[in-house]
Amino acid sequence: MPAKYPPLAISHREKNAQRIAALDERAEALGLRPGLGVADARAMHPSLEIIEANPEANRRLLTGLADWCDRYTPLVALDGDDGLFLDITGCAHLFGGEEKMMEDILSPLLAQGFDARAGLASCPGAAWAAARFLSPSVIPPGGEADALAPLPLSALRIDPDSRAGLESVGLHTAGAILDAPRIPLARRFGADLMRRLDQALGRSEEPISPRLPVPPLSAERQLAEPVATAEDIESLTHMLAVTLRQDLERRGEGADALQLSLFRVDGAVHRHVIRTSLPLREPGLIRNLFHEKLAATGDEVDAGYGFELVRLSVLKASPFAVEQVDLAGESAEGEEGLALFADRVRARLGGNALMQPAPIESHIPERAVRMVPFAVSDKTTLARKKAPPADAPANLGRPIRLFSRPEPVEVIAAEVPEGPPLHFRWRRAMYHVARSEGPERLAPEWWREADNAPTRDYFRVEDAEGRRFWLYRQGLYGAAEEMPRWFMHGIFP
Repeated sequence: MPAKYPPLAISHREKNAQRIAALDERAEALGLRPGLGVADARAMHPSLEIIEANPEANRRLLTGLADWCDRYTPLVALDGDDGLFLDITGCAHLFGGEEKMMEDILSPLLAQGFDARAGLASCPGAAWAAARFLSPSVIPPGGEADALAPLPLSALRIDPDSRAGLESVGLHTAGAILDAPRIPLARRFGADLMRRLDQALGRSEEPISPRLPVPPLSAERQLAEPVATAEDIESLTHMLAVTLRQDLERRGEGADALQLSLFRVDGAVHRHVIRTSLPLREPGLIRNLFHEKLAATGDEVDAGYGFELVRLSVLKASPFAVEQVDLAGESAEGEEGLALFADRVRARLGGNALMQPAPIESHIPERAVRMVPFAVSDKTTLARKKAPPADAPANLGRPIRLFSRPEPVEVIAAEVPEGPPLHFRWRRAMYHVARSEGPERLAPEWWREADNAPTRDYFRVEDAEGRRFWLYRQGLYGAAEEMPRWFMHGIFP
């Protein structure tokens, strides 16, 4: 009976030629190999189905598998285009041991049609070789040399040129290199060969760079029955927050950023992050913030057949200052209420929903302050601040309302050449100046602007009806070809 699907090959462009990059089992049984030209393969087997490779789709798939593996360990790293490194140090006992953990990883992947292979060793180099040439297998500590000896040179991750050079002198297996003198090998094939040997045998460190930052604190709950409703997720979040509070109290810290990871039954992972204005470790408040976050996400959280694992992680923590409360049990300071309000708004509407001014070192008024998201502002803005003394002079030189962009003003008459305006038109209305104060000269910032940037002379003026304005003249009379121009920059109360 003929097969339901024809043999499949994946092609890619290599040196201006379309060549085979990967094959399924039936295509390999026909004698085809990677690197063969597509035209030759079609000529040999006309029924062969050839699909062009999609590197971006492959990357998304591998990233999705890495998300799924995050349930076993937070230390998951990408290895090229077809592999993953999992550092399971301290995690295997949670799954019944190393072999059961490996079986638990491979079984779902094989059931979904993946040609998954796995190997376990005390170092990444030996684990890489075991996964690709001995799968499934566990190499015990100290047994790396015996396990690698019969394997081909490619098991050592040697570059193709060095591998071809070694095979040309009769060294075809890893064992042949392990028994050979190191100095002649290093002199002829370079130090990279020795580095790969030491990594495969565990003699040199090979750090794994996880694709996601490892949280300092984490709590999770494996569920016998998947959950799908927001109420159940929030209840689990509260339970996990209670567990994290004990760890945070022991460390004297509070959470600045928390992540709720929801692992779906089919392998998809949803991650939700909240950031706090002040260190936080109260479970009820954490639950409320994630309630706002999930409510804002809405239909975007597709539970599918449910979530089987829920994890709450502290992404960032800082020292937690214990504050005095009054007899009613309320804080003596009011910044906590502002911080919690801001956190709930940002959790529901996004990080840029609340903005606040931040000072900038510049004497140009419109540059001296900029609006920044509330989340990234300096937390000293919420810290205790002493009120200025009662006899401190008020800053009357700057208006309360400052325009982000100065508006042009038509001056009808002025005390020439350096005096304030006598009459001016702004927004189609005429104003008659009764009093004025100034000028206050602001030179351009030469390190930011051109040398010929105009100078500003600011005046505080009051019209006949008591309205007060902040105007400036841009440019000097006789200093440039263009006549000076006037602008309205702010309004006093």
